[in-house]
Amino acid sequence: MDLPFFIKGLMIGFSIAAPVGPIGVLCIQRTLHQGRMSGFVSGMGAATADAIYGSIAGFGLTLISAFLIDYQGWFRLAGGLFLCYLGIRTLLARPVDSVSSRQEKSLLHVYATTFFLTLTNPMTILAFAAIFAGFGVGGQTRGFLSPLILISGVFLGSALWWLILSGGGGLFRKKFSFQAMTWVNRISGLVIVGFGLFSVIGMIGRVPLSPRGVP
Repeated sequence: MDLPFFIKGLMIGFSIAAPVGPIGVLCIQRTLHQGRMSGFVSGMGAATADAIYGSIAGFGLTLISAFLIDYQGWFRLAGGLFLCYLGIRTLLARPVDSVSSRQEKSLLHVYATTFFLTLTNPMTILAFAAIFAGFGVGGQTRGFLSPLILISGVFLGSALWWLILSGGGGLFRKKFSFQAMTWVNRISGLVIVGFGLFSVIGMIGRVPLSPRGVP
């Protein structure tokens, strides 16, 4: 597939972001609860983390990737606990009719939470490495310019998905009554807590005290 690096990056970023997981559920809930901007900014946090992991894979920063993978248990445990916290907050959140000034000021918090959650999954590096190889860019990203163009495409491809998701969710926001939004918050919260518990339970007893389980 002889496509320019930027186009390949767009396709890779979109394909990494598109599968619906806890970040997708959180983005949809925030869009319906607080508006399109909140949902989109949530997605941009995830897109930034995707670009960072894509950079690590694209630039061949093996030392960093090895460290993150060695300590992936701790990262995923932290991410799972944070998901549980966010899920409980979402579950208890009261619907609002419009985005208040307080919520507008919390966009940095909205961005930071999804950035942190996405960053606590170091296995994303392996996903990028596999997709890079599938697109035939694993051995072509030598030098500095080509990886930079590729990662720019990854970021924008991921951002495009979140724009579509938040924009689509925003179309339905005004159609939800107060009662319906209450149930959206409850269901979203339970789903997010479920993702968090699955991650935490899966990591309990498997988190090494040092790299590769060496005491």
